Amino acid sequence: MKILSDILKKYKYELVNGSEQTSISGIVFDSRKVEEGTLFVAIKGAENDGHKFINNAIKAGATTIICEDTSGIEAKNATVISVQNSRDALAWVAAAWYNYPSDTMKVIGITGTNGKTTTATMLYNVFRELGYPCGLFSTVKILINGQQMNATHTTPDPLAIQGTMAEMRDAGCEYCFMEVSSHAVDQDRVKYIDFAAGVFTNITQDHLDYHKTFRNYIEAKQKFFTHLSKDAIAIYNADDKNGSIMVQNTKAKCISYSLKKPSDHKAKILKKEMDGMMLHLEQTQMWTMLTGLFNAYNLMAVYSTAIQFYNDSQELLRVISKQKPVRGRFEHIISANGTHGIIDYAHTPDAVENVLSTVDEVRTGNEQLIVIIGAGGNRDKTKRPIMAQKACRYADTVIFTSDNPRNEDPEAIIQDMKTGIPIEFTGREFTIESREEAIKVAVGLAGAGDIIVIAGKGHETYQEVKGVRHHFDDREILMKHFK
Repeated sequence: MKILSDILKKYKYELVNGSEQTSISGIVFDSRKVEEGTLFVAIKGAENDGHKFINNAIKAGATTIICEDTSGIEAKNATVISVQNSRDALAWVAAAWYNYPSDTMKVIGITGTNGKTTTATMLYNVFRELGYPCGLFSTVKILINGQQMNATHTTPDPLAIQGTMAEMRDAGCEYCFMEVSSHAVDQDRVKYIDFAAGVFTNITQDHLDYHKTFRNYIEAKQKFFTHLSKDAIAIYNADDKNGSIMVQNTKAKCISYSLKKPSDHKAKILKKEMDGMMLHLEQTQMWTMLTGLFNAYNLMAVYSTAIQFYNDSQELLRVISKQKPVRGRFEHIISANGTHGIIDYAHTPDAVENVLSTVDEVRTGNEQLIVIIGAGGNRDKTKRPIMAQKACRYADTVIFTSDNPRNEDPEAIIQDMKTGIPIEFTGREFTIESREEAIKVAVGLAGAGDIIVIAGKGHETYQEVKGVRHHFDDREILMKHFK
């Protein structure tokens, strides 16, 4: 139990009804989870407005309400707090409820369109190998010193973040590595976390279904760096044209990395193969099991961040060189007859370009490249034809299939994509709505040395159709037919 006044200490609010000395047994923002003595925060969401459920929350036992609109509240026995922004207030009370866990460890947030998962996961693995207890928030999973928890969002809600971070603190974690999505920044999910560092990977078109314009998307990412403290470090990709824009208003110390432009930390790719590449970094040649230009940037983000907290560069390079590709990120599988399969989470035009251009650079040109690709439903429709165009640019054959259609018609999504097919590519594409059938056909078409790229789902082990998630794993299906 905590006292309301302690939770709201130093926060700006107005007491509308009741007492600030009310005891709180828990905090929720879903009225269905209210129990006796809980504090209910009413959030205005894209689909539902929590203000509509305030009276239900009070009847269910909520003793305190935090909201933006106090009209119509039947609160004879409840304390009502009025705030300007309920999302901001939720982030504040979540941090206070769990006694500000970010204050006791170094939290590093990674943001960008692509590379967040690989960068965050490698940083976690590197620091664990260096002997530090660590926590990880990623799209793939949440880890606390090796113990796994399921991840449902790239960046969870404030209560889940602070609660999990408290578990990390209690487990003795010294570092926490966190993917920070643009949605999370825009919705104040990561506000009142004391970040020791923020990392910017890159930014390209994505999430325009939510942000509406690319400018809004950029500003959401930029907001993360603007909120960093003067004691923090802002690490950014100098080769990305928006890299310097990200950090232009930050109070944090700025550190840049690159492969092309002058920067604080610079590397050069010496050699690329399907199963790895050679880099020149810090006067040292390093072989890594990751390959491709995009992974070179991910590795630079990892090194440029890690060296800020661990100053033995040679030991860092040794540990980084041992890192393996993250599940579903350019994951390379070879069949018994020598067919190559690559599974990647690429679900944006830039990510598709990154994966396929990497394959194009390491292939001999004598083999066939077959690309299986779809697009998610209820998401940015404008990127669909661009993704198709990118796939056709590199592939010999493209199979258009279903990804996560969600509540859209899979065939309609595919037709949106196919509007991007160049005229000269016509006749070299297939439409196979069943994703498993598409993979089976691709394997049947491929021979020794040929390459199959399965894009879009990566690490995911489900396919969402009409709001229901069914088990589906690209890797599992590929292995089934790779015989």
